[in-house]
Amino acid sequence: MPRPDRSTRPSPLPDALAARDRTLVMGVVNVTPDSFSDGGRWFEPSAAVAHGRLLAAQGADILDVGGESTRPGAGRVPVDVEADRVLPVVTALAAEGHVVSVDTTRAEIAEAAVGAGAAIVNDVSGGLADEAMYGVVARLGVVYVAMHWRGHSDVMDSLEDYGDVVLDVRDELAQRMAALRAAGVADEQIVLDPGLGFAKSGDANWPLLARLDELTALGRPVLVGASRKRFLGRLLAGPEGAPVPPLARDGATAAISALAAAAGAWCVRVHDVPGSVDAVRVAAAWKRAAADGGATERVTTGTGEAPRSGDAPVEPPDGTTDHATMRRTT
Repeated sequence: MPRPDRSTRPSPLPDALAARDRTLVMGVVNVTPDSFSDGGRWFEPSAAVAHGRLLAAQGADILDVGGESTRPGAGRVPVDVEADRVLPVVTALAAEGHVVSVDTTRAEIAEAAVGAGAAIVNDVSGGLADEAMYGVVARLGVVYVAMHWRGHSDVMDSLEDYGDVVLDVRDELAQRMAALRAAGVADEQIVLDPGLGFAKSGDANWPLLARLDELTALGRPVLVGASRKRFLGRLLAGPEGAPVPPLARDGATAAISALAAAAGAWCVRVHDVPGSVDAVRVAAAWKRAAADGGATERVTTGTGEAPRSGDAPVEPPDGTTDHATMRRTT
């Protein structure tokens, strides 16, 4: 199978984002009282808007606003409650010019949020929770993130049954793509998400990260959402075996952001923005250097112009040999 063009970007995105030559950073704005990661610190709309502004100032390219917790074991909230939480925040942030994503599994909320200014629908169910979702996305023409999902948060841990987790997730995402196309959604709208932590409580997450190229081989951009998740807490557990709390997982999250960006991820979704902004910039610089063959420009102490790696040494004007200039560069 030919390798996909990893610079692919969803065409409905604003030009400023579509032109970015690096992995994007999506900052999480939870408007819920029971988030696993922040415990409802920004539950009030005014606090959520202020938090979104802060994330944007820290470098977030996209603000992902959600009003229903997807933590393990969480129950559903009524649609009117979700709307009351999400729509004022989407409206305010979009009006200020921020690129806003709505994190919802409901077509009704997705449509209302896009009407309020959201540019992206981020659906953790990949359309399986609401059969009307694909029709709404096709009609609106917005970017749609289809995550790998097998069931709602209260039952998802019981659905963790894989042969080869990467192949299973890839095949199920391919089925979502086929269903989206059949509903009239254009390929240029589709982003895929392997669903780290969803029906994947522990070690099943690592192969999905290590073999990310098998998911990008589907030909669509991939979003990685590892931020503060359980498998990182277990990885960082102390001698007693107790997982570290969510707020202690940000360093590991930034490490995954760097590695995912180097592996071709289109976007990383995170709670702590500054660490991942730095991480994706490091990955972009690393990839550029690799693409250039490692060429660097080095200043020497000798006479004459410093050569680039691979150039012939420059003879000094007096005809003597400049040994500093002749040293091999790497």
